[in-house]
Amino acid sequence: MNHQQLAALLFPDVTESREDVEARFPKRDLPEGAKVTRIGPSPTGFIHLGNLYNAIIAERLAHQSGGVFYLRIEDTDQKREVPGAVETILRSMAYFGVYFDEGATIDGNKGDYGPYRQRQRAGIYHVFAKWLVEQGMAYPCFCTAEQLDVTRERQQANKELTGYYGPYATCRNLSLEEVQANLEAGKPWVLRFRAPEEQGTILVNDAIRGALKMPSNNMDFVLLKSDGIPTYHFAHCIDDHLMQSTYVIRGEEWLASLPMHVALFEAMGWEPPIFCHTATLMKLDTVPDDNGGEKQIKRKLSKRKDPELALAYYQQEGICQDAVWEFLLTLLNSNYEEWRIANPEASYLEFPYTLEKMSNSGALVDLEKLDNISKDVICRMPAEEVYKKWSAWCKEYNPDFYALLTDYKDKTLKALNVGKGGKKPRKDLVSWKQACQFMSFYYDETFQREDEFPEQVDEATRKEFFRRYLESNDFSADQSAWFANVKAITGDMGFAVRPKDYKKHPEDYKGSIVHTTNMLRIALTGRANAPDIWEVSNVLGEDCVRARIEKWL
Repeated sequence: MNHQQLAALLFPDVTESREDVEARFPKRDLPEGAKVTRIGPSPTGFIHLGNLYNAIIAERLAHQSGGVFYLRIEDTDQKREVPGAVETILRSMAYFGVYFDEGATIDGNKGDYGPYRQRQRAGIYHVFAKWLVEQGMAYPCFCTAEQLDVTRERQQANKELTGYYGPYATCRNLSLEEVQANLEAGKPWVLRFRAPEEQGTILVNDAIRGALKMPSNNMDFVLLKSDGIPTYHFAHCIDDHLMQSTYVIRGEEWLASLPMHVALFEAMGWEPPIFCHTATLMKLDTVPDDNGGEKQIKRKLSKRKDPELALAYYQQEGICQDAVWEFLLTLLNSNYEEWRIANPEASYLEFPYTLEKMSNSGALVDLEKLDNISKDVICRMPAEEVYKKWSAWCKEYNPDFYALLTDYKDKTLKALNVGKGGKKPRKDLVSWKQACQFMSFYYDETFQREDEFPEQVDEATRKEFFRRYLESNDFSADQSAWFANVKAITGDMGFAVRPKDYKKHPEDYKGSIVHTTNMLRIALTGRANAPDIWEVSNVLGEDCVRARIEKWL
C-alpha cells in the first residue's frame, strides 16, 4: 500500500501540512505554572450539575494559577444539537458566576485559538487525518451499518469482545485499487485509526485517581464520520493540543475511552494533557430491602428521575449562585467546610482549591445540605446585595414580585435588615423563590393570613387586646419601651407576663404573653413564625400596622 497515494485519494482538497496548522496556534504567553483548562459541552439544550461541577474545577485551576479557562462547543453530533443551546450554556454559566477568558460566544468566537465550535474546525481535522493516513496509522472503512451489526452479533454469540479490531477489521488491509473502486462506486466511508496489532498496557497518572494501569487500545475506532466530521475522540485530541490545554477535567464515564485517547496522542507525537476524571454525582434513595422494610442506597443522578440534575432547576428555584458554589466546593474538596469555619467572612474564591483533596468516589448531592448552606450564605450578605440578587432573579422568573421590589425598594431594604443584628442573625431566606413567599407579608398586595389566632384567646379578648394596643402604643418608642407596654397590657388582661408562671399555674391565667404576642404577630404578618414584631412594625410603618390590626376590631 502506498500511503501517500491513499492520503491524496481520500483528501484531494487538503493542501496544508500539519506544520502549517500548528503555526497558526503559537505557544501561549503565560506565566510559569499557569494552567489552561476548558469545558466542552455538547449543544443538546440540557446542561446539568455535572457540567457546572467540572466547570468550577477547571475555572479554579486556571484562574488560581494565572492561566486561561475557555469554552469549546463540541458539536460533532449534529443530530442531537438543539437551536439556542450555546446561548443556554453561556447564560447558565453566567448565572452561576462562571466566566470564560476565551471561547465560543453566542454569535462567534472570542480568542486567538478558535474557532471554538468543532464543526467549524473540520478543515483542521482533515489535515491531521490526512497525515495519519500518510503514516499508515489510519484507513478508510466502507462497512455498512448492517455489516457491523452482523459482526457484533457473531462476537456476542462467541462471547468475544465486541468492536472493530483484529480479524473483524475487514477493511483494514484493502488495497489501493479496492479503495479507489469503492470511492468511484460512491460508497460512503469513515476513517478509522489503525491500532497496533500487539496489545500491551498503558500507565496514566490521573490527577484525581492517581496511577491508572489499563490495557492499551486495540480498537480500530472511527476518527472521521461519513460526513467528514470527526468523532469526539479525534477532535478533542487535536483541539486540546492546538489550544494547549494542560488539564482535561471530565466525568469518570470517559475512563473507558482513555486508552483510545492515549493512543491518539502517541500517534500524533504529542504530550497529552493531564487527565482528571471526576466522581459521578450521586443521591441517596430509599428502596425496599429483602426483609420487607426499606434501606437507603446511593445511586447516580438521573436525567429522567431527578430534576435537581438540571442546572435549570437551580435557576428556576432561585438557588443563590454563591450557595451552589459553596455546596459544590464541599463536594470537591474535603477540607472546604473546615476552611469556611476558619474564614467565615472570606469569599469562597479565596479558598485554595486543590485536586489532591478530591475524592474519586461518588459525590453525594444532598439538597437539604444545600438549603442549609444557602441560609448561611444569604444570612452573611448585606441587605443591598440580597436585594440586588433577589430582584435580578425576580425580574426573569417572577415579574409581579419584581414590580413590588422596585416600587418599595426602601421598605424592602429595611425588611432585609430585620433580624440581621446580634450574634445569631435569623436565617429566614433559603432561595429567591422562597424569599418571595416568606417576605410577602411586608407588602399589602401579597399579604395574607396563613395561621389561626391562638385558641387560648377568644374573639372578645382579642379585640380588647388590639384596642388597648392601638390606644397605648407609641410608634416612636424603642424596643424596650414597646415591650414594656405589651407586658403591661398582657398582665392587666389576666395573662401571665412570664411564660413559666403560666406553665406552673395555668389555672390562674387566661394564657401567657406568648399568646398575646402571637396575636400581634399573626395580625401583622399572617404567621405564627415570623421575625421580631417590633422590627417588623418599624418596617411596615404606623399606618400599615394600624390598618392591619383595625381589621380585627
